[in-house]
Amino acid sequence: MAMALSSAALPCSLLMAALMLLASIAQVQGITRYYDFNVTMANVTRLCATKSIVTVNGQFPGPKLVAREGDRVVVRVTNHAQHNISLHWHGIRQLRTGWADGPAYITQCPIQTGQSYVYNFTVVGQRGTLWWHAHISWLRATVYGPIVILPKLGVPYPFPAPYEEVPVIFGEWWQADTEVVIQQALQTGGGPNVSDAHTINGLPGPLYNCSAKDTFKLKVRPGKTYMLRLINAALNDELFFSVANHSLTVVEVDAVYVKPFTVDTLLIAPGQTTNVLLTAKPFYPGANYYMSAAPYSTTRPGTFDNTTVAGILEYEYPGAAPSAASFNKALPLYKPALPALNDTDFVGNFTAKLRSLATPQYPAAVPRTVDKRFFFTVGLGTHPCPANTTCQGPTNTTQFAASVNNVSFVLPTRALLHSHFTGLSSGVYSPDFPVSPLTPFNYTGTPPNNTNTASGTKLMVVPYGANVELVMQGTSILGIESHPLHLHGFNFFVVGQGYGNYDPVNDPAKFNLVDPVERNTVGVPAGGWVAIRFLADNPGVWFMHCHLEVHTTWGLRMAWLVLDGSLPHQKLLPPPSDLPKC
Repeated sequence: MAMALSSAALPCSLLMAALMLLASIAQVQGITRYYDFNVTMANVTRLCATKSIVTVNGQFPGPKLVAREGDRVVVRVTNHAQHNISLHWHGIRQLRTGWADGPAYITQCPIQTGQSYVYNFTVVGQRGTLWWHAHISWLRATVYGPIVILPKLGVPYPFPAPYEEVPVIFGEWWQADTEVVIQQALQTGGGPNVSDAHTINGLPGPLYNCSAKDTFKLKVRPGKTYMLRLINAALNDELFFSVANHSLTVVEVDAVYVKPFTVDTLLIAPGQTTNVLLTAKPFYPGANYYMSAAPYSTTRPGTFDNTTVAGILEYEYPGAAPSAASFNKALPLYKPALPALNDTDFVGNFTAKLRSLATPQYPAAVPRTVDKRFFFTVGLGTHPCPANTTCQGPTNTTQFAASVNNVSFVLPTRALLHSHFTGLSSGVYSPDFPVSPLTPFNYTGTPPNNTNTASGTKLMVVPYGANVELVMQGTSILGIESHPLHLHGFNFFVVGQGYGNYDPVNDPAKFNLVDPVERNTVGVPAGGWVAIRFLADNPGVWFMHCHLEVHTTWGLRMAWLVLDGSLPHQKLLPPPSDLPKC
């Protein structure tokens, strides 16, 4: 809609009315927000060592992207680094705009050095905290930032409005180059070297060597409520998080409101976001408090970074100027008690508390019937070593692998979405991903003798509009562990979960079809299973993978192909003219 207004030609009252009309149109339709993301190298010092890292706009973590529900977002990404790059807008539905989703070789070829690509998408029916990150190799170790989607103008939060909102992003820091770390691991067949520190907003904090000056500090006023927008951008670690002597009220996960509940400690897996309300003590307490995060893992020691990161919650001193440095080392410093690193019971109890609001304004549109049922095993496995070599895998004749339904996914050299759209899929992928394991076994019992996985680039094809139910079953091959699975292009409802082997006869009767939590990344429980449902209403090719980066690299990934529907608004839009070429 175009409207030309001349203030000289309109009386003041009419001009005000016209401006109000324009404002109301913008409120309903949203506005377009433009961002320039320049991918550049920057020198960053952590743990008393300086290294060159890939960044966006020289910032680490990267810039915050802000939009309102209904807005169009246009991000021009220009690659000035020596690495190929692609960016993923984690959790954005990308309705019919799969070209803007970002995973390299799935929806696009990467942006090569010296090239640009414009990501163009509209935020439809979403509000809350999401995040963006690199989606090629291990570059997301440093290339990530928050996405804040505000409600439509005039629409309040379904909880008391906080005094202030603060993004809190957990990450991992390697003193080595992470591209070298993963390449060495792939060459040896062994596990990659673990990170040297966890970080909060890019800072390791006082529990690490030489890092007290690099500490995230949150200054609060007595009696005020703060909303922490928590994001786990770590590569390989699920994290417990707690603030000493303060409770946290969970109000949202993965940009979907939940029934509020209050905890001392929460769990957040890589890829997940959690909004929590923290209410400061009513009076100046004369103390400082650690905000701590440490890993949850059931794997062997040495295969993950078992260190704790802390930020500091400090109170403004009464009467002091707001800008005054208030951190006082002489004050007592309280530390939270975090669960044991392998406390799976805590994890199960926490995730069971998550429930959708399921109100008229924010309904839980759970598919009540199912058109397509799938059963996927997810877990580790092995590949034989190349001929005449020894490996550092589970044995000296094997290398680590990971798979879904025993298929270790091989990234193609041409992008899947373009191959599908043009009909030139031959030699790129096959549309025959198995609907269930080809060889059933006791998934959480004694592992089979043969742990080798097949390899391939297979897609699961689903018709538009199908109600999908997917059960993901963890396996005990090479040990039980939790796998945070992320589905691109969709939110899904977590209708059930449990430990041991899924029972298709008795477990569905326990499914929650009333107010299950809705999210985009869910943990498959260690030694257990999770059931999700979603409506396949988004045509395109959509990646699904473990958000533990090492497992994705080893092949714990696959892709869904949702076909076009019959109506115009049910079809994938054509690719943009600047889509990168391989």
